[in-house]
Amino acid sequence: MAAPAHADLITKHSTSVQLTVDAAASQATRLGSSYSVSGSNVSATLGGLTAPASATDAATMNGGTYTQTTAGTDFNFSQSFTGGDAIPTGTTVSSGVVGTLPAFGNVTTTAGGVAGSLAGSITSGHTVSLTAGGAGTSATGQFVSEVTIK
Repeated sequence: MAAPAHADLITKHSTSVQLTVDAAASQATRLGSSYSVSGSNVSATLGGLTAPASATDAATMNGGTYTQTTAGTDFNFSQSFTGGDAIPTGTTVSSGVVGTLPAFGNVTTTAGGVAGSLAGSITSGHTVSLTAGGAGTSATGQFVSEVTIK
């Protein structure tokens, strides 16, 4: 007759629920002022950028003076100006909400999630119950069993 086998049997159970509501976000990039000019057969008193009166203002354009060098002949001329962003007063965050976003030249804003009916629960018997929320939410329920035989 064979000897009896002995083993330790260990079981672990864990249950979890994770509920997530996306946060609102905004990223703003301030654009600087720029000026360019090019041409041929043009005489010029070049324009450019004029320094602002205040450190929070954007530079402005001085258009310069341009005339055709030889009348009646071909010429080309191009001038461009991009007005930069002034620096606004400070932005205040209150209860996780920014009341007024800066009006910069490049702004990306993402709406936050809406919790709505988002909910999750776990019973003593490891039953997971999840209720969907609104846009920008997620609910994850997990039950893990681990069995170890030594």
